[in-house]
Amino acid sequence: MVLREWHTVVEHAEFGDFNHVREFFNSADYVPPYTVFDVGGNNYRLVVVIRYRFKKIFVQKVMTHREYDDWNKLYRKGKG
Repeated sequence: MVLREWHTVVEHAEFGDFNHVREFFNSADYVPPYTVFDVGGNNYRLVVVIRYRFKKIFVQKVMTHREYDDWNKLYRKGKG
């Protein structure tokens, strides 16, 4: 899925919770407080914060798969 397709889906969706997100994007992951999507043929990661109550999605980072792996290691250690 390319970023434009992702945007089209989320622009019209009103996600109630992460399980609802997974109905549309089965490869989405939750790395508190972020939701992570695979885009660009699994070459990129889109890191967002979803505020379900307000029906808002805030893009935090767009990274290559490799950049995401490095960021995720640091994030899990509290340094990202």
